Order: sequence, then structure tokens, then C-alpha cells
Amino acid sequence: MRGRASSWLTLAVLLAVAGCGKRSDGPLSAGLIDTPDAAFAQGARLSEGAQAVRSATGAGLVALDAQGEIEPALADRWIITDDGRSYIFRLREGAWPDGAELTGESARVALRNALRQLRGTSMGLDLAQVAAVRAMAGRVIEIDLAAPMPDFLRLLAQPELALSHGGVDAGPMVIERKDPEGNSAELTFKPPEARGLPQEEGWRNHVRTIELHVVDARTALAAFDQGDVDVVLGGTLGSWPLAKPGPLSLGNVRVDNTTGLFGLQIERQSGFLAKPENREALAMAIDRQALLSRFNIGGWVPTTRVVPAAVVGGNAAERWGNLSLEQRRAVAQIRVGSWRKGAGKGQVPKLTMALAQEPGYDILFNELAAQLAQVGITLERVAPGKSADLTLVDRVARYAGPVWFLNQFNCSLHRGLCSSLADQAVADALPLPGGERTALLGRAEGILTAANVYIPLGAPLRWSMVRGNVKGFVDNQWAFHPLPAMATIPK
Repeated sequence: MRGRASSWLTLAVLLAVAGCGKRSDGPLSAGLIDTPDAAFAQGARLSEGAQAVRSATGAGLVALDAQGEIEPALADRWIITDDGRSYIFRLREGAWPDGAELTGESARVALRNALRQLRGTSMGLDLAQVAAVRAMAGRVIEIDLAAPMPDFLRLLAQPELALSHGGVDAGPMVIERKDPEGNSAELTFKPPEARGLPQEEGWRNHVRTIELHVVDARTALAAFDQGDVDVVLGGTLGSWPLAKPGPLSLGNVRVDNTTGLFGLQIERQSGFLAKPENREALAMAIDRQALLSRFNIGGWVPTTRVVPAAVVGGNAAERWGNLSLEQRRAVAQIRVGSWRKGAGKGQVPKLTMALAQEPGYDILFNELAAQLAQVGITLERVAPGKSADLTLVDRVARYAGPVWFLNQFNCSLHRGLCSSLADQAVADALPLPGGERTALLGRAEGILTAANVYIPLGAPLRWSMVRGNVKGFVDNQWAFHPLPAMATIPK
């Protein structure tokens, strides 16, 4: 009994240490799971880590708050015309960071530059309905759309649409790399008047400097357990097994209930994967419930749809709803056998999958390989960047609309197999009114589904570690956690 009491006392002390961490009025130390090259990158193609950095140092017309909701940024108010095709923004008082006056014309130029840089990206496709950007009198800018876009403000709030003038970002914080070749940086708040706020004496008492460390998951979690960092951001399925709570992190794991894509992209239309029905056999053989249950994450729901049922709404059904797993696998086995007798010349179909070496991905691969082996398919693993038949798609959605999901597979992005017919259906749907647009987007999903270029598994997994003394962190479906919100001390 004495030994048990001692163990409980030790655990209580460890939990108290984990809950306290560093002082809440000192610098906020954050571990960001990424690589320095990615997290500190410039340009239009940003990793999730780089999005966090850009959202702190840059600002668009609007931004996302800690809840993932729209808030003012360079524009302090706006109106949307009744037809949903024109957005008129009133810019805040003040100047650009380089001292130039913040005007409608200067904002127009900056926004057009940002839109131009996004050409050729999936976000560029999302923004294709922007027809014109016009400067109005003084501090007013108007954006006209070719057709209504219900999620347009959310798109404008993305870090990639941060505006700059003279090469200087207009966000609430400035960043200083401690070592240009290293993984650390310091982010500090600008004075209130430089953030579009009234002057305030003692404003530094209400904000914290951020000490940002861009490291791998093991290093970040070790630093968290040792009390060296207050928050760890950027966790994915690959690193999830490392995050299982121990004495120093119990209760600090935060999981976002995300919307997005998590599945397998078909990269090559050759061998067993040459025909859509064989690619479908691959999808039919997977027991998604068993696959996801290996990770013991409550509320993680499997899906067989490109566009999740929650996004489509109504009575959207999963694929093969009238077939049991055993029946699906029987169909898959027949198709494997047919291929072996014909094009396969008796050979067992062997597929390769590109996947990073991380503990969560090890579990994922081993389970997938075991399941596919039950229908006669051999799955082999190769390193990321190597030529492969399958690659993992793991992307959090920028907005919860069917267009985002369908645009991820647009042929212009060269991300693997695609369907030009589905792309055309999406393009034809955008100018149409509500009901017709919804119906044609549903048809586009049907075309993409029938092509079997993507095997859905579920939603992306994103997790963080957050101490109890860190305010301003809120779980949300976008897994978007702005650093300035966590570095603001409530008054």
C-alpha cells in the first residue's frame, strides 16, 4: 500500500508540473512540427506550418480568428451585395508597414499580385470566379465575382492571400530568424497603431513574444514533456502514436475534428490499375472502420466519398452501402483473379505506396498491406518522392464546399490520375444558380468517383499539445491556430 501511495503522489506532482509549465506572462515557447525550409518559405505554396507563420506576419483584407471564424484585418468592415457577386471593403485607418498610405488603389495592386501568384494552384482554381478588383474612392476596394461564392470571405482570409507593400508584410507580428540556417525564430507584436488599433500605454503588458522552434515531432514532444515549450502544433497521423499521453502530457492533447481529404491518390494508370474497375476493387477491399480503429481516436469517422456526406448534406450515401465487407472483398478477389488470368499473366498484382517513415504511417501501411493481401494484392512501401502507384493525400479543407474537394483533383494540378470530364462539370456548375449548381457538382463528384482516381479513407487527423496556461487556442474544423491569439494576454 505504501508503494502505491508513493506512486500516486509522484504522478500528482508530475501532473502539476505539466499543468504549470512556464510563466504565462513570459515568452510563449512554441514547437512547430515541420521543416525550417517549409515553415519559413515564401511564395504561394505553403505548408501548414508556413500558414501559421504567414498568418502571424501577414494580413489580408480579412483573417481567421482562434475559432477559425472571419475577423477584420486590413479591412475593418465590408458589405456584400444582395446578389452575392460584389464584396465592398472599407480599409482601416493607417499606413502600410513601409510608411506608404493604405489606400484602395494600393490594396488593389497588392491583392492582384497575390491572386497572380496563386495561378496554377488549387487555391487559384477556387478563386477563378474573381472577375475584377477595383479601387473605389479613398480607402474602399471592391471585388466582383462572375458568380456567387458562399465561401469567398473564408478564401480571402487564407494566409496565402496576405497582402504586402514594398515587400513588407502587413501582419500583427514581425519575425526574426535567430539563425538563418537554423530552426528558431522570434515573433514580436507591432505597436497597436501599426495593427490598426488605437494607441495604448502599457500595451506590451498584454502581449507575449513567441519563441518558435521548427522541429520534428519527437523533439517537440520531448521539449513539451520537459517543460521547455508551452504548445506543440502540427501533429498528424504520422506522429500520433508519439502523442499518447504520458504523466507529463496527460490532458494536454488536443485533437481537431477536421474537414478535408485523407486517402490514397492513384498515381499511375498501368498494370492492375489501368482499369477503373480494378482501382475500384482496391477501394472495395479496405475495411476503413478497422483501419481507423487501430489509432483509437474517438469520433474519427471513415468515409468512401470524395466529398464527405456532412459537406454534401441531405441524404448523401456512402458507396457500396448495399454490400457487406465480405461481399465487397469477394468482388475484389474476382477482379484480381480476372486480371491475373489476362493482363497479369498469372502474376500477383504488386503495388507501391510512397509513405514517410513515421510510427503512425507504419501502422497505416501495415494494416493496408494486410487487408489488400486478403484479396490477392501485394503492397510495397517506398520513400516519399520515389515513383509509386499510390500516395497519401492528407489535406485539411480551406472551406467546407464541394468545389474545394473536387478542385483538389483537377487535371491542371498534375497530382496523379484525374478526370477532365469531372473538371468540366465543375467549371460548368460554377455560374449556375443554387439548385442547378448543386446538382451539377454532384454529377462531377459522381464522374470522379466512377473514375476511381482517389480512394477515400476518412478525414485528416490533426493534433496539438497545449498547456493549461496557454489561452487563445481553440479546437476547430480547419485545424487553424493563429499564433497571435495564443500570445495575447487577456485583460
